[in-house]
Amino acid sequence: MIRAPTILLVEDYPLDVMMFEEALRIAGLSVDLKIARDGEEAQQFIAAGSVPDLIVLDLNLPRMDGFELLQEWKSRTPTRTIPIAVLSTSEADADVQRAYDLQANVYMVKPTGHQQLHDMADALKRFWFQVVKLPNQLGPYAAFSQ
Repeated sequence: MIRAPTILLVEDYPLDVMMFEEALRIAGLSVDLKIARDGEEAQQFIAAGSVPDLIVLDLNLPRMDGFELLQEWKSRTPTRTIPIAVLSTSEADADVQRAYDLQANVYMVKPTGHQQLHDMADALKRFWFQVVKLPNQLGPYAAFSQ
């Protein structure tokens, strides 16, 4: 059975949500995109038994920040193996180091311009859906629109 991969985007800023959706569209990716607007909403999504194929996580979130989520998710069995890509405005070495110390799989800086958005979209498509073998329980992915 072929299915679209599920991405959980944990992002509170509506413009950044729209930019991420645009990046998916630019890349021609057909995914089941779920959006959590704060850390507690993301926790509820996971607690409800939803297991995304990839989590894209902002660090600066209300109610529970991205670092707290990383620590929680990477310490528990059902979420430990879910790849987590941090997508943050911060380029601070301390934030990058802390995210990797908490077992983030990758740290990306949010694009600030149209070309950077294209580059991120291409990298997202190539890396996560062509190069990397993601763990999945439901069969192969139909990640690309026709």
